[in-house]
Amino acid sequence: MESSTIFMSAIIVLLAYLIGSVPFALVIGKGFYKTDVRKHGSGNLGATNTFRALGKKAGIIVMVGDMAKGSLATCLPLILDSNLHMLIPGFIAILGHSYPVFAKFKGGKSVATTAGVFLAFSPLAFILGILAFLISLKISKYVSLSSSIGALVALLTSIYVGDKVLIVFAAIICAFIAFKHIENFKRIIKGVEPKVTWL
Repeated sequence: MESSTIFMSAIIVLLAYLIGSVPFALVIGKGFYKTDVRKHGSGNLGATNTFRALGKKAGIIVMVGDMAKGSLATCLPLILDSNLHMLIPGFIAILGHSYPVFAKFKGGKSVATTAGVFLAFSPLAFILGILAFLISLKISKYVSLSSSIGALVALLTSIYVGDKVLIVFAAIICAFIAFKHIENFKRIIKGVEPKVTWL
């Protein structure tokens, strides 16, 4: 691999992490609502906690912003004419959202950012994953459970598509999202996990 190619790949990875690190929940909360969402609900810098702390409008804006981060980062190799696989910066953006440099490495659970990555790279996995998420959310009212089901459906779709890199990515993401929601699953079992009230 040429040094220029390595340099460009490193730039893309860095940009992807910085893009993923942009804390839309914090920006929208403090900038327009004078509220730090980290001091409310779960304390996460994600769309779900924004919905709970600030309402539908703010939650939708943050969700769209977080998804856009994933899509933009995934498309960086195309934008910058690089041979780097698109899912690499996509995954880095997901890590950036979960561990953002701009918010002391305490972010969200990366569900919306992951959805943005799937949207950019595999629209079919995105659509089926979102449908599974919405159906599960409508029935169970649990975002955490629905997020994991959506990730699982995206993995199954990836297996159906047969893209080996996508399958590995989806498997890692499925495990990562489940890991990020362990405490939520424990609360569901105990019957104390908050249910959505905005659906």
